Amino acid sequence: MKGVVLAGGTGSRLNPLTRVTNKHLLPVYDKPMVYYPLRTLVNAGIQEILLVTGGKNAGDFLRLLGNGRDFGLKHLNYTYQEGEGGIAEALGLAEHFADGESICVVLGDNIIETNIRRAVENFNIQKHGARIILKEVEDADRFGVAEIRGIQVIGIEEKPRNPKSNYAVIGIYLYDSTVFQKIRRLKPSGRGELEITDVNNFYVQEGTLSYEILEGWWTDAGTFESLLRANNLVAKTGANKIAEKENEEVILSQAVAR
Repeated sequence: MKGVVLAGGTGSRLNPLTRVTNKHLLPVYDKPMVYYPLRTLVNAGIQEILLVTGGKNAGDFLRLLGNGRDFGLKHLNYTYQEGEGGIAEALGLAEHFADGESICVVLGDNIIETNIRRAVENFNIQKHGARIILKEVEDADRFGVAEIRGIQVIGIEEKPRNPKSNYAVIGIYLYDSTVFQKIRRLKPSGRGELEITDVNNFYVQEGTLSYEILEGWWTDAGTFESLLRANNLVAKTGANKIAEKENEEVILSQAVAR
């Protein structure tokens, strides 16, 4: 399986911060935002990764990330999205890179507490179709919402007034190689973009869209409110890990003293 991070877009909801840089290069606590989706893929055991970017600051990604040495990678691939054609259009640029293999796609502003290794392993067993990751939330009407039945997703609605579940579709998707055929079938939505929800619903129509429930917290970082939330969650999680390590050291020293 190969990995794709989608880090294009203008980041208009974070203006004026994004007048001088790409949204995904903004800091989230002590690291640039793009570090988190890259780490998500690496932690899942994925080593071949493509970064899709765009806009006026694309070269800054290369200066920041190089060949991915900070993530233990031997090589990091890049491609450029011209214009604002939407998430699905950006993903379509990965077809040559995927070269017939399945892919794991992470939106560049998605940050999770845990990892997706189990989802990747389950998708490898599944072998075909697609698998999305869901998180139960209190404000489902703000997101794409999945209607589920058994192990299958039977529908996805974008920001519904009356959600059929509390399961939000987060920005992590696993697809087989037919995803690119599906992207070519898309028509622009009312906002003039190729929508990733439409791609997922093609898999729904085939009956091949499964799901995984994410453990731990999840947030995006595409608005001022969610960027603040991401900073606070990452900072708190880091503090908790330090505290856990200190507690382990205390327990170990007490055991040695005995």
